[in-house]
Amino acid sequence: MKKLKLSTNQLIAKQPVKELGFKSTDELENYVGILGQERATSAIQFGVAMHRTGYNIYVMGESGTGRMSYLRKYLETEAKRQSPPDDWAYINNFDNSREPKAVRLPAGHGNKLQKDFEGFVDNLLLTFPAAFENPTYQQRKSLIEREFNKRYDQTIDEIEQEALKRDIALYRDQGSLSFTPMQKGKAMDETEFAQLPDKKRIKFNNDISELETMLNESLVELPQWKRESNEKLQKLNQNTIDQALEPLLKPLRKEYNNQKSVLEYLEAVKQHLHRSVIDLLADDRAMESKEDSTKRAALIELYSPNLVVALEDNGAAPVIYESHPSYKNLFGRIEYASEMGALVTNYRQICPGSLHQANGGYLLLDANKLLEEPFVWEALKRALKEKQLKIESPYAELGMLNTITLNPEEIPLNVKIILVGSRDIYYVLQQLDPDFHEMFRVLVDFDDRIVRDPDSVQAFSQLLKNRADDEGYPPLTASAVSRMVEQSSRMAEHQREMSAKIGDLFDLLAEADFIRRMGRGRKINHEHVDRAIAAKAERTGRVSKQILDEMLEGSILIDSEGEKVGKINGLTVLTIGDTSFGSPARITAAVYPGSQGIVDIEREVQLGQAIHSKGVMIISGYLGNKYAQKFPLAISASLAMEQSYGYIDGDSASLAELCCLISALTDTPIKQSFAVTGSMNQYGEVQAIGGVNEKIEGFFDLCAARGLTGDQGVIIPAANVRNLMLHQKVVDAVRAKQFSVYAVSHAEEALELLTGCKPGNLNSKNEYTKGSLNYKVVNRLKEISELSKEGS
Repeated sequence: MKKLKLSTNQLIAKQPVKELGFKSTDELENYVGILGQERATSAIQFGVAMHRTGYNIYVMGESGTGRMSYLRKYLETEAKRQSPPDDWAYINNFDNSREPKAVRLPAGHGNKLQKDFEGFVDNLLLTFPAAFENPTYQQRKSLIEREFNKRYDQTIDEIEQEALKRDIALYRDQGSLSFTPMQKGKAMDETEFAQLPDKKRIKFNNDISELETMLNESLVELPQWKRESNEKLQKLNQNTIDQALEPLLKPLRKEYNNQKSVLEYLEAVKQHLHRSVIDLLADDRAMESKEDSTKRAALIELYSPNLVVALEDNGAAPVIYESHPSYKNLFGRIEYASEMGALVTNYRQICPGSLHQANGGYLLLDANKLLEEPFVWEALKRALKEKQLKIESPYAELGMLNTITLNPEEIPLNVKIILVGSRDIYYVLQQLDPDFHEMFRVLVDFDDRIVRDPDSVQAFSQLLKNRADDEGYPPLTASAVSRMVEQSSRMAEHQREMSAKIGDLFDLLAEADFIRRMGRGRKINHEHVDRAIAAKAERTGRVSKQILDEMLEGSILIDSEGEKVGKINGLTVLTIGDTSFGSPARITAAVYPGSQGIVDIEREVQLGQAIHSKGVMIISGYLGNKYAQKFPLAISASLAMEQSYGYIDGDSASLAELCCLISALTDTPIKQSFAVTGSMNQYGEVQAIGGVNEKIEGFFDLCAARGLTGDQGVIIPAANVRNLMLHQKVVDAVRAKQFSVYAVSHAEEALELLTGCKPGNLNSKNEYTKGSLNYKVVNRLKEISELSKEGS
C-alpha cells in the first residue's frame, strides 16, 4: 500500500520563488489586457466589430473574473475610434402638444441650441413689452381706437339729437345707455313723471320705445365694427411683433441654416409668439401679476428645447453601464406636476433613459437584474427589433395610469447591447426565448480557470503590480507573488491551473496590504499574505470551530483511532455564504437477512437528494456485478449519514458507504483513523469529487486537535491528486509522518487500507482466494440468499 501514499510534493504545487525571475514587482512592466481569456477577448472583438442587426453580445462567466472592467475599458477604447452619434432634443408641437417632436442635431450642438433658445427668451423679455411702447405703435393703436370710437360716438350723437327734439335725454353710464324724459330742460324723476297727464306719459313712453328701437338698429353693426377694429389691432400687433422678432430670429436662422428641423421650429415659434407675447408680455394685467422670473420660466416651458441626448464633440461613441435597468431607467419616463388637483405634463417633462444616452454606442446591462424588472425584457426586444426608441408608460397599457399623458415622437435606435450574466441565465434564455438567439448572436464565455504555466504566472505577477500601482500599495516581494499564485491555484482546485476570479485575489491583496501597514512593512511579503488568509479563515470560521468543538466534546460522534464494524468516517463539505469548510461525518451500515435491498435512510426521510441516492443505487449494482453472478442478490441493508439533519447531495460518499457496507456484511472492523471520500461506478472504479482540500483539512483539524498519532490519514480518489493544494500545516504533518494522504483508483484498494485485509483475486475456478475479503463477502451473501429462500 506504500505506492498509494502521496508524497509531500504531491500535496501542493509550490511556486518556486527563483523561477519568477524578479525580487519584487517594481521590476515588472504593467500588464495590458485580461489574464488568460483569449477566447473571450477574441469573441468581444468580433462582437464589437460586427455591425449587423442581431449581433448583440452576451457575456457569461463567474463574477470577479474582471469581465466587466475589461469590457468597459475595451469598449471605451473602441468608442474613441468612432464618430460621436447625434444629439437629440424634444420640442413643443404647437399643433398637438400631446405629441412632442424629436429633433436630431449634430453631436455637441444640443447644448448650444438650448443655450441659444435661453438667450432668445432673455431677449424676448428685453424686447417686450418695450416694442409696444414705441410712439409709432401707440399712434397707430390710438388711431384704430379713435376710428372705432368716432364711429360709435357719431351714431350715439345722432340718436341723442333726435331724443332732444322729443324732450328726452340720453344718459351714458359705465357703458350702458338709457333714456329719461325732460321738463323745462331737466330730467324728471319718477314722482314728477307719475304726476304728468296720462296722455303726456304715454307719448313719452312711445318716444322712448321708438328711440330705443332706433338705437338698436343703429348699433346693430357694432360687433362688426369691433371685429374690424380688433383685426386691425391684431394685424398691427403681429406686424410689430414680427418687426421686433426679426433681429432676434435672424442670427438663429443663420446659425442653423443647414438644420431644416430647427428652421421649421423657429418658424413655428414665431407664429406661436403672436399669441403668447400678448398674453404673457404685453397684457397689462399679466405684467402686473407676474415677475420677470415667472415670465421667463413660462417662456422656457413653451419654447426651449428639452435636451435628452447631449454629447461632447470629442469624437467618441457613448459607453453606458446601467446598474439598475428598470423600465424608466432604460426607456426614459414622463414626469407630472400637480395643478389644481390634476396631474399635468408637457414636452419639458420628458426624461431620457440609458438607451437614449447609449444610442449610437454601447450599453452594458446585468442580465439577472434586467430579467428581474417587470416589462423590461419584452420592451427591450421590441425596441431592438423595430430599431425605434419610444417613451411610454407600461402601466398605461394595463389601464393603471388614469391621466392624460404624452406620446413623444419615436427616435431611431442604433445601439449594441452587452448583457453580462451567468451561464444558467444564458442557457435558460436559449431554451425558453426563441427571440434571444436572433438578437444576441455573439457569446463571450469567460473561463473560470487559467492554465498555470510560466507565461501566465508572469502575466499574473504583472497584474498584481497593476493593482498595487492603482491602489497605492507598495511593491510585492517575489515570495508574496509566489503565495498569491499558490492561493490562486487553491481557489481553482487544481495544481496546474489558476483561478480567473481575480477580484477575490485583489481583495486578498488589499487585506495583505492592511496587515503590512499595521506592521509598518515597506513591501508586501509572503507573511502578510499568509496572515491575511488566516485572518479571513478566522473571521468566517465560527461554524466550523463550533462543529469541531462538538466533535471534541463528544456531542458529534467521530472516532479518529481504533477499529469499528459498520462504521466509517466520511468527508463532507459545508458551504455557508462565501465560505466552505470540510467536516468528517460518521456513516453507518446495518445488514440483515431479507430482500429489501439497500435502503438509503436519508432518501427515505427526504433528506437525501437525487445524486446521493444515485450513489447508493450504484453500490447495489457493484455488489450484484462483483459478487452475485451465481446466485440471486438478496440482501437487506440500511445506510445512514449519522447526526445529519439537513439535506445531503452528491455521490462523494459512495466509496465510504460501500466500504462501510462490506464491513457490516463481513463483520470486518474498519480503522477509524482513516476518513474516506470518493465517488465510484458500478465496477468499483473510484471517481473524482469536489472540495478535496477542504475535506482533507477538516479531518486533519480534528486529528490535530486530539493529537496526531502517525496512523491517521485520508483516502481520496487518485483522480483528485491534481486538485491538491493543501495548507502548509497538513503538508508539514505529512512530511513529519504524523499524517497520511492515500490516493486510490479502485474500491478494493480503499478496503485493503481500511481493513488491513487483502481483497483477493479470482482463481481458475472463478472463486476468490480463501480467507480474503471478497471471499467473505461472497459466502455471506450466499448465506443471506439461502436464508431468504428458506424464509419464502
